[in-house]
Amino acid sequence: MRILHVIKTSEGAFWAVRQVAELVRNGVDVHVALPEQSGAAISAWQKTGATLHFVCCGFPINNLTALPERIAAVRRLVHEVRPELIHSHFVSTTLMLRWALGRNHDIPRVFQVPGPLHLEHWNSRWTEISSAGKNDYWIASSQSIMRLYEHANIPPAKRFMSYYSADTDLFSTHRENYLRDRLNIPRKAVVVGNINLIYPPKWYLGQTVGLKCHEDVIEAISQVQRVRDDVWGVLIGGTFGKSRAYEEKLRRFARDKGAGKILMPGKFNAAEVGLSWPDFDCAVHIPLSENCGGVVEPLLSGVPTIAGEVGGLPEVVHTGRTGNVVPIRRPDLLAKAVLDVLDNYDEYKRMANLGRELVSVMFDAERCADEVSSIYRHILFGEARPLEFEPQHFTREREVLVH
Repeated sequence: MRILHVIKTSEGAFWAVRQVAELVRNGVDVHVALPEQSGAAISAWQKTGATLHFVCCGFPINNLTALPERIAAVRRLVHEVRPELIHSHFVSTTLMLRWALGRNHDIPRVFQVPGPLHLEHWNSRWTEISSAGKNDYWIASSQSIMRLYEHANIPPAKRFMSYYSADTDLFSTHRENYLRDRLNIPRKAVVVGNINLIYPPKWYLGQTVGLKCHEDVIEAISQVQRVRDDVWGVLIGGTFGKSRAYEEKLRRFARDKGAGKILMPGKFNAAEVGLSWPDFDCAVHIPLSENCGGVVEPLLSGVPTIAGEVGGLPEVVHTGRTGNVVPIRRPDLLAKAVLDVLDNYDEYKRMANLGRELVSVMFDAERCADEVSSIYRHILFGEARPLEFEPQHFTREREVLVH
C-alpha cells in the first residue's frame, strides 16, 4: 500500500510521527507532506523511514489570496506521489484536500480526527462534514468523537475508531526529585498541577477562559492551599502561538492566588516532561474541550489523576477505577476532589497504577498502527472491518483486548 499522510505542522504532531513509524515498520509505503523543512518534529520524521515532501497543505484561512497556489501545490503532490489512499490528521489539511481534489476524487481520503473541538460548534462541524464526498472516511480517535459523527448522521460504513498512540516508554513511575530540585520545592511538599500548552481564549467560540482552563486550576489549587499548607501548585507549559499576553496574565493570577507557591516555569522538552511527572502527587486536567490527551502522561507515570467530564477523558479516567472525573468550570469541586486524593492517597495510587496498565494498552503504538493498517485494507481491499478497543471493559485479566 502507498499512503500519503498530510500534516499541518513541522513543530509537533508526534502522535502522527509514531503512527507513521509503525506503519513503515509494517511494510506500508508511507509518504508524508509537511509544511516546512525545519521544525521541532523534523528529526523525528526523518527517523520514521517515510518519504518526506515539503508542501504546505493547510487551508489558508488567514490569507485566502494564497488559496489558488495552495490548491495547485496539493494537486501536484498527489499527482507525483500517486497514493492509493490519503490520510489527513487535521481539519485544515482535510478541508484543503477536499477543496483541491474535489468532492468526487477517485482516491479514498481518510480524516483521522485528533480532537472534538470543531464538532462541538455547528458552523465548523457543518463546514467539515458538508465538504466530504463519496470517497471520504473518518477515523475517530476516541469514542466521544465517534458519537459526535454518529449524531451527525455519518453512516457506520464511513466511520472507524482508533486511538492515537502515546510514547509509553518515555515515562517512569520512579521519582528522582528532578522537578522539585529544579524549582526549589521541598522534598516533603505535595505537588499538584499539570503539564499543558497554554491556549488563549477563542472569543469567537464564546470562550472566556483558555482552552485548558488554567484559571480554574489555579483557583482550585489556591483553595486547597487554604486547607493544606504543604501543597504547591506547578503548571508547566508555554503559549501555543506568538502572543504571550495571556500567559503573563495567568502568571500574575498564579502569583496573587498562590503567594509564591503556584509556579509556572514555562515549556519543558520531552525528556524534561518525562522526568517531571513522577514528582507530581496529583495531576489535574479540566479543559473546555479535549480528546484523551492530558491524562495519559500522568497515568503512565503512576500519578493519581483528576479529569474533566469532557470529550474522551472519561474513556481513560474512570471514576473509582483509574482516577476521578469532575465537571469543568467548577474549581470548588476540583478542590474537593484534590483534597479527597490527598486524604485517601493509597487508594488513588492504586487506581493510578491500574490506569497505567490501561493506557499502556490503549495507546500502544504497535496496536494502534495495526488498527489503522486494518482500516486501510478494509477500505481498499474489502477485508474484514477491524475490531474496536473498548477501554471501559479493561481489567488486568483481559489483556486479550490487545488486538
